[in-house]
Amino acid sequence: MTKKPAESHQATLHLKPGKERSLLRRHPWIYANAIDRVRGNPASGQTVRVVSAEGRFLAHAAYSPASSIRARAWSFAESEVIDAGWMGARVHEAVARREALRARTTAIRLVFGEADRLPGLVADRYADQLVVQFLAAGVEFWRDALVEALVKATGCTLVYERSDAAARQREGLPSQEGALRGEVPEPVRVIEDGVHYTVDVVGGHKTGFYIDQRDNRQMVALEAAGRRVLNCFCYTGGFSLAARHAGATEVLSIDSSADALALAAAHEPLNGFNEPSTWMQANVFDALKALAAEGRQFDLIVLDPPKFAPSVQHLDRASRAYKDINMRALRLLAPEGLLFTFSCSGAVSVDLFQKIVAGAVFDAGVDAQLLHRLSAGTDHPMAMTHPEGEYLKGLLLRRM
Repeated sequence: MTKKPAESHQATLHLKPGKERSLLRRHPWIYANAIDRVRGNPASGQTVRVVSAEGRFLAHAAYSPASSIRARAWSFAESEVIDAGWMGARVHEAVARREALRARTTAIRLVFGEADRLPGLVADRYADQLVVQFLAAGVEFWRDALVEALVKATGCTLVYERSDAAARQREGLPSQEGALRGEVPEPVRVIEDGVHYTVDVVGGHKTGFYIDQRDNRQMVALEAAGRRVLNCFCYTGGFSLAARHAGATEVLSIDSSADALALAAAHEPLNGFNEPSTWMQANVFDALKALAAEGRQFDLIVLDPPKFAPSVQHLDRASRAYKDINMRALRLLAPEGLLFTFSCSGAVSVDLFQKIVAGAVFDAGVDAQLLHRLSAGTDHPMAMTHPEGEYLKGLLLRRM
């Protein structure tokens, strides 16, 4: 491991007057337009001091010269020293917080960026395989120390990198994938609430599996017994398998990816299901229209689409898509049926998503009750001073 040298001549970001307010509220992002001048010549990812226009210390932060988020705060305490030891301590704290989840699952998010005081770092554990994403300049700068800390904290010796998200491009960093410790992994088998899944950490979405939906899969399972279930955008069948395991009488799962559906279907014998359920390769919008034309009805529907709004510039189009997909699903829902509907678009707020779904209820010509607001699992916490971390939101509706 290459240890980063001590930064004895730390560069300083001087903010414009009035731009210190968000940092005083401990929000971790410093935008480029908030900076008046930079003293020194910090490298990408290097730790800088952030001070107000009057010179008051505000934070230690990681500098990112290519990003509109020009720096991300590590700490708001002037006395803290940001070094390899500091990184290791944050990793160990984050892993310890998730320890109780190991009694329930072998798929856990160990580190979740800003919520764990490590902006840009994602680390997931699948059995004994770690998968990491370095999505910001600061964690890229400290990557060796962070990998070493993760290995030490978990005892895992297999580490694979999936730093292939668009966030790296915004940081001016190239996409990177490959084994950091051990060999390139084969698909990994994990268990969640008694259900077996196979995770493709190399070619799968995100780091291979939607860990964030664990608690919502459990809620679907609690409601699925004796129900006809429709799972839209099913990917590798997480919600479908949870519903079957819980005793659903029928499960129809739809996705546009043949590869994802093949892996999903292979999960059924893995879980001892003798009779196969139905896996449909189709565009979900078209499939819902066709199911309505057939007069089909379901007692429980899951809508977990991909990100329709990658940025605020896509909000109008995304809002129409969310409204349309929810309207179509509500028309397929039997009386007293349940709709689990989600958005993973960070640009769509919780309030906006609820308004969109309310509009879909009206357009569908049905009555519905909101039973629960849904979110990511406890290993995907949100820092209270960083609401942008709440990307996954959902609603549980009951048709009346």
